[in-house]
Amino acid sequence: MPTLPYDTEALQPALSKESFDYHYGKHLQTYVDNLNKLITGTEFEDMPVEEIIRKADGGIYNNAAQTWNHTMFFDTLTPVKKEMPERLAGMINRDFGSVAQFRDEFLAKAAAQFGSGWAWLSVNEEGKLVITTESNAGNPLRGGLRPIMTIDVWEHAYYIDYRNRRPDFLKAVWELIDWEKVDGRL
Repeated sequence: MPTLPYDTEALQPALSKESFDYHYGKHLQTYVDNLNKLITGTEFEDMPVEEIIRKADGGIYNNAAQTWNHTMFFDTLTPVKKEMPERLAGMINRDFGSVAQFRDEFLAKAAAQFGSGWAWLSVNEEGKLVITTESNAGNPLRGGLRPIMTIDVWEHAYYIDYRNRRPDFLKAVWELIDWEKVDGRL
């Protein structure tokens, strides 16, 4: 299990301790446990999780991707609001017109993702920032992109605190993004 860079109560009121106990403590723990069981004695056993995501299928892929996706999501959050570094802001302005336009586009795509999945900010092969959504355990690594930020849009991410109000969850989580970490992944 990845270690959180904050306490499970630290993101309240946006994300409650109860939500964290289920999302991090139960969902992510299950993906980690399942992945460890599934890869034992296979070609994937000593492989970095990113490589497993690129090469595996079925249950191994699903659990590897969900472990990696959740780890990035939780690691991107912070209880201390941070300003967006100039380098990242410049790239966002270049590729989306403005930070506000980027925010609106990202949140709209995340809200519109049908069913379970993820919203991603990634860097493509040309160095351009792109917003994508993936269903279920989908991960942009499989499409040759380098993910630098994600928001979980599975119901388990928001249902305890927000019920069926995914857009409210997205707006609240947006305020918790550690832009310095996102910039560091560039």
